[in-house]
Amino acid sequence: MTIGTTGLKNLRVDCVVGVYDYERAAAQPVLFDIELDYDFAAAAGSDAIGDAIDYDRAATAVTALVQERQFALLESMAEAVAARLLDEMPPVQIVRLEIRKPQAVPAAAGAFVRVERTRV
Repeated sequence: MTIGTTGLKNLRVDCVVGVYDYERAAAQPVLFDIELDYDFAAAAGSDAIGDAIDYDRAATAVTALVQERQFALLESMAEAVAARLLDEMPPVQIVRLEIRKPQAVPAAAGAFVRVERTRV
């Protein structure tokens, strides 16, 4: 078994997120760092995408979910994203993600949440 990590850094998704009316009036950028742990011995041996976790597919799933759902809280967004990735990618054993909202607080570079979920 060769447990490894694949993922995405700074995946930008423009979506409606927030609790205030002005946040819900227009899409704003949200940045995702996503780490997916799985046994990648088959992918390393075959050099075939069919044996690997397709991070383009992960990006598409995350983007579709957050644009469709229009979350109020980053916390609920994080839980839903982690659940979707575990659902749609059976080989993944652990999902770690950080979601950053750069425009949340003017005096800060951004607000963030971070979660780790393990397949049960």
